[in-house]
Amino acid sequence: MMLEKEKNSAISIPLKHLTLKANLYIPENAKGLVIFSHGSGSSRFSPRNNFVANILNKKGLATLLLDLLTESEDENYETRFNINLLTSRLIAATEWVQQQRETEQISLGYFGASTGAASAIRAAAFFKDDIKAIVSRGGRPDLALDEIPEVTASTLFIVGGKDSAVLELNITAYAKMESEKKFEIIPGASHLFEEAGKLEKVAELSASWFKKWLITKKP
Repeated sequence: MMLEKEKNSAISIPLKHLTLKANLYIPENAKGLVIFSHGSGSSRFSPRNNFVANILNKKGLATLLLDLLTESEDENYETRFNINLLTSRLIAATEWVQQQRETEQISLGYFGASTGAASAIRAAAFFKDDIKAIVSRGGRPDLALDEIPEVTASTLFIVGGKDSAVLELNITAYAKMESEKKFEIIPGASHLFEEAGKLEKVAELSASWFKKWLITKKP
């Protein structure tokens, strides 16, 4: 399904006992929707994730940047690293997307940054073929090792060459991934890809991956 009109809006996603805040952008004739799962201490206003989202939008991909935690929850250090909670919220938000008229037929992918990659992988394992692609940016997929073999989504691991500790963790996780996969090391990049041109490279790789695997219509 292709949406004929552009949509850019701040939305609220109602769950059982709370509401999640999110920003949804759907370009005209969107080819897929990428849901962002942010790292600990980050939010829908993350400048890095918004930078990547803008590039995806220019490539014809819709994006949903949402806060998986409320403001008060995000102030709690333990809650930030509660992968089970973050995963359950991501699953609930994805189910909401699947029920909306504008997005119910569009193919879905996840972009997970840092600890957000773990919740993205776990949620993808839950949804199986409903999630077509994942990009892990400087992710912590080691926090989802048990679920990795259950993932069917085509998965791209992006790690900075200078991020040695996370690089080793990703190598371990990559070996357990049984679906279509690819590993990209960006030379000279640290964990947050703050060096000149490095985040642009992340965005380019992500856009290419999502365009390749997010088809315009579910079978």
